[in-house]
Amino acid sequence: MHPNIKKILVSEEAIQTRSAELGKQITQEYSAKGQVPICVAILKGSVPFLVTLIKHIEMDIEFDFMAVSSYEGTESIGDVKIIMDLNRSIKGEHILLVEDIVDTGRTLKEVTKLLINKGAETVKIVSLLDKPSRRVIDINADYVGFTIPNEFVVGFGLDFNEKYRNLPYVGVLKDECYQ
Repeated sequence: MHPNIKKILVSEEAIQTRSAELGKQITQEYSAKGQVPICVAILKGSVPFLVTLIKHIEMDIEFDFMAVSSYEGTESIGDVKIIMDLNRSIKGEHILLVEDIVDTGRTLKEVTKLLINKGAETVKIVSLLDKPSRRVIDINADYVGFTIPNEFVVGFGLDFNEKYRNLPYVGVLKDECYQ
């Protein structure tokens, strides 16, 4: 375990197992409707989850990326900025938004609204983590890996000042590392 981690909240094995379950569920639901999703990953945090998840989606999919920002340090600043948008039209497409964590809900609300305005037929959300105690906007993921308590987490894509993304688990960062 990394010396700056207080405890492991979600193990690498649990992430692998839950990603397989989510992949199976997504495959079944989209296949039943005859839909092919475009997985839109929110950079940078969702990349490890995207890579793990798509291995378990047993149907043709496409994926693309968006970069958005709404955090400074440990806090959501409430102002969502689109840094990198999609390079293609999504008119009439079925979007599966891939996120690392649903926290305040601000980012997902704005990105979802943007995708609908661009003509997406449907937008669903799959998130590795959900932290409902921090929600300030009424939005929920359609598929959730793990519901977690209000602790500052890093690893498996989640960062603090761009560090800790490469940890193979989700851990709680020691308070002294960010206070």
